[in-house]
Amino acid sequence: MQQVFIENSPVNGQIRISGQDAHHLIRVVRLKNGEKIRVSCSDGENYICQVEQACDDELVVSVVEQVPSTELPNKIYLFQALPKGDRIETIIEKCVELGAYEIIPVEMKNCIVKLDDKKKKNKLQRYQAIAESAAKQSKRSIIPNIHEIMTFKQAYEYAKDLDIILLPYECKNGMQDTFDVLATIKKGQSIGVFIGPEGGFDSTEIEMVKDSARLISLGSRILRTDTAAICTLSMLMLKCEEM
Repeated sequence: MQQVFIENSPVNGQIRISGQDAHHLIRVVRLKNGEKIRVSCSDGENYICQVEQACDDELVVSVVEQVPSTELPNKIYLFQALPKGDRIETIIEKCVELGAYEIIPVEMKNCIVKLDDKKKKNKLQRYQAIAESAAKQSKRSIIPNIHEIMTFKQAYEYAKDLDIILLPYECKNGMQDTFDVLATIKKGQSIGVFIGPEGGFDSTEIEMVKDSARLISLGSRILRTDTAAICTLSMLMLKCEEM
């Protein structure tokens, strides 16, 4: 079933879809009258709708039923160090599927990748498109925002207002630290997750956040930065879905 995100709410039980989404559904997917799609509105409501009319570049659908949100009860903010190559694209795709609310690419001291302002702008557009595609594929109720690239200090200031900040790092108690932190998470709390680069966190970065962040372990093996992000989001998804 195709997924569409729109700004407007139903009017008299009908929704009009236009623009690129309508063009894709009509010209590429070739939806026919009577077929159903899932529509998520900006007010957070979600509907299964039936196609009533498909002409030119506008699609008219009628609401069949309202369906529950697919969002986690906690908002998860992923502060992801910029990795080399196209790994950031995989991270965005998979972490959107796993329920991330917002993803913030971060330039950290040991990042190999360095982007100028022009490249940052172009990359951000690409990243947001990947997030939208992943949101549609996974039937999210929102399209997670991909924030503009931040420095580590900016990211930490941004994260200070969140209820919990997690940072996978070396932990003296191993996975017990992770289990203990997960047990304290309550429904509705906002969670920030900092994932380091290939070269690891710099000692000055750890020093900056040590009084606010909870250090957790991801096991006894060394994970790549993309694997670490997916692993952490998977654990949090399991905990949040349990609630």
